[in-house]
Amino acid sequence: SGFGLAAVSEEAGGAGATWADLYGVVHATGRLFGLSMPQLDPAAAAVEMIHAYSLIHDDLPAMDDDALRRGKPTVHIAFDEATAILAGDALQALAYETLVCAEWPDAAKLAALQELISASGSRGMCGGQQLDMDAGGKTLTLADLQNVHALKTGALIKAAIRLPAIVADADSDARAALDAFADDLGLAFQIQDDILDVEASTEQLGKSVGKDATQAKATYPALLGLDGAKALLAELAERMPQHLSGFGERAEALSALAAFAVARRN
Repeated sequence: SGFGLAAVSEEAGGAGATWADLYGVVHATGRLFGLSMPQLDPAAAAVEMIHAYSLIHDDLPAMDDDALRRGKPTVHIAFDEATAILAGDALQALAYETLVCAEWPDAAKLAALQELISASGSRGMCGGQQLDMDAGGKTLTLADLQNVHALKTGALIKAAIRLPAIVADADSDARAALDAFADDLGLAFQIQDDILDVEASTEQLGKSVGKDATQAKATYPALLGLDGAKALLAELAERMPQHLSGFGERAEALSALAAFAVARRN
């Protein structure tokens, strides 16, 4: 997964909606506020561009050195390393341009830009990736491991949930509930990713498996054991719907996506 975030592609909307990756997280959150697809598309596209750039760079030899992504050759394998680096750089720039060009109030554009930049940079995804690489071969505490993945994986998921709230000018209670949900969703996603790296096959995931152990990465199964990691995942699965209870039926799509993040097998 690019800096820790794997793909989501499953029926998760209940009404025949297919959610894919962070694009779907944005739209599922937007349902809480009754936002239309045109209102949400700039945020959804921008977050997914950042995600795609992180996948491309994460697969590079200097990072995870992967040759397979979603069952196909990674960008640097299909083309070359220079092209992969430039493609990732261009996607990042295009993400911010997309937010600038959105038909939103200027205040919403500025807040959305600040959120996505923070989630992507040294205080978010990139910082978490560095901490993850630094942790190789070391035994972290649970709190330290959670901090790594709150940045590496969780920050971009939280941005995907916060951007619709920014566009909707949601109140502080709604934003607090969504932040708590996003924290648990990011953690649950990473734990399941770690579990699948132990239990799944390359054919099932469409990417190399078993690399966490080979590279002596800090993971939840390594720290807590496989049963302990699954127990923590089950705890999060129970807690996530509670954060959304105040939204009622409007949270159906987001709740379904959370359930899929826990139960997914790829």
